[in-house]
Amino acid sequence: MPGRRARWTLAVCLLAGTVALTAGNGGVAQGATGITLALTPSKDPTLLQEAGTALAQELGKRLDLPIKLYVAADYAGVIEALRNGTVDLAFVHPVAYVLASREARARILVKSIRGGSATYTARFFVLKEGGPRTLDDLRGKTIAFVDPASTSGYIYPMVFLMKRGLVKGKDPKTFFKDAVFSGAHDAVLHAVLRRQVDVAVSYPHAPDTLLKDPAQRAQLTFIAETPPIPNDGACVREGLAPDLVQRVKAALLSLNDPVGRPLLKRLYAVDGLAEAADADFDPVREAVDLLGLAPPRR
Repeated sequence: MPGRRARWTLAVCLLAGTVALTAGNGGVAQGATGITLALTPSKDPTLLQEAGTALAQELGKRLDLPIKLYVAADYAGVIEALRNGTVDLAFVHPVAYVLASREARARILVKSIRGGSATYTARFFVLKEGGPRTLDDLRGKTIAFVDPASTSGYIYPMVFLMKRGLVKGKDPKTFFKDAVFSGAHDAVLHAVLRRQVDVAVSYPHAPDTLLKDPAQRAQLTFIAETPPIPNDGACVREGLAPDLVQRVKAALLSLNDPVGRPLLKRLYAVDGLAEAADADFDPVREAVDLLGLAPPRR
């Protein structure tokens, strides 16, 4: 809910569904242990659960393994789950991967492709009618961020503002009257529409994918945009058997077919998946270091 402070804690991971999804022809080979898949929260948990279940079922068939599906309560929960071995595979946004690679030695396998691009940006969304028109107009206003670990919903917008000398000392209140964490990308957009905040930050296609009402989408515009950000992707935890890692990677890339693409689209508005390398996320590491961001340990 807009105005609700995001709980920046690694201790909470909501089990949105612990349903083992049977692979193969209605059964699992005896002795198969399966893998667990974590989803990063970015939209309504119910919709994410439904989309994730469909994708996990198909991925399980291709791996011939059962898959357990988890939807984390927050971004930090995904990192903790990778660190403590609760999950084997996770769909993560760029900052979460950088933190997971540092804290949990996670390894990126694939990255998302949207509109033919492996990068995206963050935008500052406002109301078309009566809203701020420039970045300077935001001084003394109220902003809605998504989560302290969200790449497009906090990290890149903050770095963008800091590099322009608008935000001082990593404190958004040196420029804004107030800053809130709404917890999800759809929530920040609704906060603007309800006039609870003056501006919200999110990824470019958030209004098109998260707002069902065309009239609501038509009310929003954006007044600034960050430099390119590497797309989100999927990573595996440290210690997963190398042969299984290769199987998982191959299965994920195989989703670039007529059956898999609609499932990816439904999950995170992904058009396809491509191989990814750790070095792809070096620009994100720079942003993380500038903010001094690190998930606290228990």
